[in-house]
Amino acid sequence: MTTRYLFAAAALGAALSAVSPALAQKPGGTLKIQHWDSPASMSIHEEATYSVVVPIMGVMNNLVLYKQDVAQNSLQTIVPDLAESWTWAEDGKELTFKLRQGVKWHDGKPFTSADVKCTFDLLAGKAKEKLRGNPRKEWYSNVVDVTADNDHQATFHLKQPQPALLTLLASGYSPIYPCHVSPAQMRQHLIGTGAFKFVEFTPNEYIKVAKNPDYWKKDRPYLDAVEYTIVPNRSTAILGFIAGQFDVTWPYSVTPPLVRDINQQAPKAACVLATNNCTTNLLVNRDKPPFDNADLRKALALAIDRKSFIDIMTEGQAKIGAAMLPPPEGLWGMPEEMLRSIPGYDPDVQKNRTAARDIMQKLGYGPDKKLEVKVSTRNVATFRDPAVILIDQLKEIYVDGVLETIETANWHSKVTRKDYAVALNNTGSGVDDPDQQFYENYACGSARNYSGYCNKELDKKFDEQSAMSDQESRKKLVWEIDKKLQEDGARPIIFHTRNSTCMQPQVKGLTIMVNSIYNGWRMEDVWLDK
Repeated sequence: MTTRYLFAAAALGAALSAVSPALAQKPGGTLKIQHWDSPASMSIHEEATYSVVVPIMGVMNNLVLYKQDVAQNSLQTIVPDLAESWTWAEDGKELTFKLRQGVKWHDGKPFTSADVKCTFDLLAGKAKEKLRGNPRKEWYSNVVDVTADNDHQATFHLKQPQPALLTLLASGYSPIYPCHVSPAQMRQHLIGTGAFKFVEFTPNEYIKVAKNPDYWKKDRPYLDAVEYTIVPNRSTAILGFIAGQFDVTWPYSVTPPLVRDINQQAPKAACVLATNNCTTNLLVNRDKPPFDNADLRKALALAIDRKSFIDIMTEGQAKIGAAMLPPPEGLWGMPEEMLRSIPGYDPDVQKNRTAARDIMQKLGYGPDKKLEVKVSTRNVATFRDPAVILIDQLKEIYVDGVLETIETANWHSKVTRKDYAVALNNTGSGVDDPDQQFYENYACGSARNYSGYCNKELDKKFDEQSAMSDQESRKKLVWEIDKKLQEDGARPIIFHTRNSTCMQPQVKGLTIMVNSIYNGWRMEDVWLDK
């Protein structure tokens, strides 16, 4: 595909967010969005899914944020949020934020640097109260301490230089929490500083937020409210969108066949095709026999026909890649020729599967002795559908799989405690940066390293690339690391998801990101032209 086509989504997103001088933003109205499932709680810091980030990002604020009208996130698109400005120390080991004054929490209490310190003490496990889950703790493993220098200044003290720390802080996964509100309350009755106040979460029914009339950005938000109605069935949700029940579909969930249905029945709707920095991947529990055998794990990885997944799931629209998002949407993905040199990425699927069957036969399996296994996955369509394809492909190498579906509220805790043998997972990446990807999903001991992969020599290279200021040199090291992860079968990547988000014509100001779903749903700039 050409670069022009790949960036069509970015161009359309920018066009949708642009407002004609003759067309003024209109205050008022309730934006209605279909939500795809029922999350365990409303606490962004405790949950591992965008089921929470999408509805709650606008309730909270970060220190810094990715610019909301730029479709591709990068270090250059980071702008102030609760911080007015920031400065690095000469040695690159201190990052100081000057904070906005006059900002209040939704309960009227003032925001200060103490809240910044409390948030990162909580994430580091230093606070008196603990998070029930802490899926992104490893993001901040390089942070020694955060100090509240005075009420309006906070400083991050680092073990070593980390230029990309700002990219992590700009993610929708990095809101500041209030010191005076417990983690338990933030699960169901959260307090933020954002453009919207949390109203209500009724599991399996809806999530509601409403305009904060005292928001520190005096002319925002335009909307009176945003309502997320939970409709897990994708076909039912699309019918609701076509009928006008929803203004926006669940982001990045509309497949090419469903886009055709929308185009035919609601031709004025705009559907934006984009990658969301999410991979469909194979999880193998390395501690559970017989999968503690490296040869068996290699055979499973060699059985994967990536092109078939992409053709069936997205009619050829998804992308083949390694851990880092492929270019041009991704800034760190390795070149195609390097990718093809990795075992299992050779497009000759039959050759790969012949090698896999040879391995399985040496391990005692064959046509008359199949390996029986449960293939676990989350009970939503974007997990279930590829899991069924995976089970079918594994039959080619003498593996009989049975599908086990797990509800969203239990899925991430299940794989975190490694209560599975083989699983099909979708891994969303909060930002397009190696510091997020490597530390969260592959570092020894990380809670999100679901397969239990550990290579301490590679962990040292994670640190090495993180400290590099020359981004081109860093990129070459990142490619080497990513290649090694794939050769080791750390978490075999099947494909990078690429689907559509659809909007009714009255929705204005909503830009669809092309390289991370998690950073562009503040909704404070969105308005309805009715």
